[in-house]
Amino acid sequence: MRLGINTFLFTSPFTDQSTSLFRTFKKWGFETIEIPIEDPSHIDPAHVKGELDKLGLACGSVCACMGPDRDLRGTPEQQRTGLDYMMRLIDQMVVLECPLLIGPVYSAVGRADAVPPAEYKQQWKAVVTNLRTLCDYAESKGRQVCLEPLNRFETDFINTCDQALQMIKDVGSPALKLHLDTFHMNIEEKDQGKAIRKAGKLLGHFHACGSDRGTPGKDHIDWKSISAALKTIKYRGDVVIESFTTDVKVIARAAAIWRRIEPTRDEIAVKGIKFLQKVL
Repeated sequence: MRLGINTFLFTSPFTDQSTSLFRTFKKWGFETIEIPIEDPSHIDPAHVKGELDKLGLACGSVCACMGPDRDLRGTPEQQRTGLDYMMRLIDQMVVLECPLLIGPVYSAVGRADAVPPAEYKQQWKAVVTNLRTLCDYAESKGRQVCLEPLNRFETDFINTCDQALQMIKDVGSPALKLHLDTFHMNIEEKDQGKAIRKAGKLLGHFHACGSDRGTPGKDHIDWKSISAALKTIKYRGDVVIESFTTDVKVIARAAAIWRRIEPTRDEIAVKGIKFLQKVL
């Protein structure tokens, strides 16, 4: 397992200039960088890849940033916009030599409505169709898509490991896997270790976050159970710290970070990686 960090902890949007962060991440001991690409025009992937190579780092994952206009269960226009955006990310991932497109690839973050069962079923069908198209494209480019359940406050569509596994089954593509996150699981799963074991070989990506979005290990999450489950399923993917602070205003608002959770964001990264190195 490689330990990585999501750049949202330090900047939004990520641009070519943001690569100046890489040297610090390397010094702290991270092996892989997770880059949320809010708009493909923000980066030259060849430049970013060159800066990673200089330090012996890898872009292990690109995070899809699903805003209101990018929604695979939305209006026909929102569906097309979401698909086009993620296909462009996959093209950039080829240049970055990044294997994984991760996140809530099915819907806009923050869309949480109590829709009737019949409408939910229609949305599900739309997402299945769109994800098949996306995964066919990813497979043609040698990439994978990892679908992330979010908590009930961020989506009404896929909240649990079980729901995500059903979507993966319905799509039926070898390019589609599961992405689990300890923050979301802390809200939605009865037992995080059990959810990880249920995911098994379909677990393609993992986010390690404190129960309050702070430092992993400075919280009430049962990390020993999580570590044991990851070892039981022989997980070999990346484990990425994805935390947010009030320092990055636009992300703080989107993630409902209204107070300073830790003294500094550096502490989340430095103490977080030391804890994960120990527990994993």
